[in-house]
Amino acid sequence: MNSTVVTLVTDPETGDLILPLDDEIFSETGWEIGDTLEWVDQKDGSWLLRKKEMAQEKEWVLVECISTFRERYMVEVPKGKADWALDTVTMNEAKEFSQKHLGETIVSHRVISEEDALTLCDNENEYAKPWNNEHKMKAFFTKEGETKDW
Repeated sequence: MNSTVVTLVTDPETGDLILPLDDEIFSETGWEIGDTLEWVDQKDGSWLLRKKEMAQEKEWVLVECISTFRERYMVEVPKGKADWALDTVTMNEAKEFSQKHLGETIVSHRVISEEDALTLCDNENEYAKPWNNEHKMKAFFTKEGETKDW
């Protein structure tokens, strides 16, 4: 990717900063007068300026995964009866000692309509059923280019 350093100039009347783009920059980038440009923070102190692509048709994809954890339990049993500890864990009677997330494995994916996705959201998140669709989408749906907050 080519890079160009452009110095901002100050408008003497308003004090606003102006980014001067000359014909050479327009020629190199393929930009035209009237294009909408967007700023992208490169997270390294620099910014990328690029032509904003006009609305492209989007679709939602439901991705189903299996999350794998390694869990440990510390179970006291009579000497020589180590197998009894397995029963205690199997019966969900043991306290969790530790846990480590080993990752996710994608098992399926499919395109799903927004309407069906919202219905599925209501079925799988009962507590959020009274929320409006915008709130549900903000909480549970990942839009293109968005990442989770945590």
